[in-house]
Amino acid sequence: MSPVVKIYSLLIGSALLMFGGGLQGLVLSVRGAEEHFSLLALGLIGTGWSVGFVAGSILVPMLVKRVGHIRSYSVMAALGTITILLNLLWINDIGWIVLRSLSGFCFAGAAMIVESWLNEVVDNRSRGTIFSVYSAINMAASTAGQLAMSVTGVTGYLPFVIGAISFICALLPTALTSKPQPRPLVSAKLDLKLLYRTSPVAAISAFSVGMANGTFGTLAPVYGFSQHLDAAGISYLMCITIILGAASQIPFGRLSDKMDRRKVIVVMSGIAAIVGALLVILDPRGGPLLYILFALYGFVAYPIYGVAVAHANDSAKEGDFAKISGGMLLIMGVGLAIGPAIAPALMNLFKPVGMFIVTAAFHGALAITTMLRMQARPHVKGSRRARFRAIWTDKGQTPETVALDPRADSDMPAETVN
Repeated sequence: MSPVVKIYSLLIGSALLMFGGGLQGLVLSVRGAEEHFSLLALGLIGTGWSVGFVAGSILVPMLVKRVGHIRSYSVMAALGTITILLNLLWINDIGWIVLRSLSGFCFAGAAMIVESWLNEVVDNRSRGTIFSVYSAINMAASTAGQLAMSVTGVTGYLPFVIGAISFICALLPTALTSKPQPRPLVSAKLDLKLLYRTSPVAAISAFSVGMANGTFGTLAPVYGFSQHLDAAGISYLMCITIILGAASQIPFGRLSDKMDRRKVIVVMSGIAAIVGALLVILDPRGGPLLYILFALYGFVAYPIYGVAVAHANDSAKEGDFAKISGGMLLIMGVGLAIGPAIAPALMNLFKPVGMFIVTAAFHGALAITTMLRMQARPHVKGSRRARFRAIWTDKGQTPETVALDPRADSDMPAETVN
């Protein structure tokens, strides 16, 4: 753990960033519902975040090249702080869509710069440890931010101010660092031909996960609000989903290390589709059943992307991991943007529970497509199989996250291979 101690300030900065992001995302959905924003507007707020995040992943490296890491990070933190405060001062649906896009842009840029510093200070022996600790801290901080809404509520100024403080404090670790600025940022590149040729299942999984998780992450709080849950109830509902999703990453991942990963994807996506269908049919109005179904959804839906990345890496040529994973990120980003935009139409037709038609449809399509692909191509066996790594996708991954992943190293140590 000694490498972790050396970079504790960067990890603290990342945790503060994720805490503010978790709080802001949940508060905007619930507060928007309280302000009687239309379902379409609430969905487009989530779309705005995804569009801004993808744009930041592509454009921020150019900014860093011009003015450097520390200045760029300061700009991202300052604009992120201004954005969340404007959410409080300018309560308007169109305004929040625009501001959410800017917030996603800033969040992607800030995360990439922190991850770039992490990539600079780790070596091959510590890369796996740093990646695991970084992912765990981000998940815990994002969950803590969502839980904070149970204390702050959504009606006053408090959650916005606390989020702003968190964003601006995330600036301090990088502003005070004495370490030299790291290498240029990694840019996201999309090579659809390479990705689809390497693993059609991985490409389809990335889009399906984006569609389902984008819809769920943006509009599930709105569904909770429609069920007359208070701020604390919605906070607990979303957090139990995240916690179960995090807890299931390792068991499903280790299972996929021992068998055809596509079978694991079929099981997880199939169960997620059934859970979505049950929510549509039963439409539970609060109570234990709602929490159980949400927890089960998180348990089976959130690990799918990590298993899909591992499946793609099994078939990838040496040195292609970053290109393939970067392509999956951009495909997932497209799904994250489209899902929240189309789900409101179903919510208007079939009541708020209609959002689960999207999650059920895309998880079901993924399960069926994966079963068909299993008939077309045998699974990779033996030493070529790369070990699964848990990947948290709740707030989006950047190209720098891919570079930090130990599987991105073409000289992968022997102990990371099954």
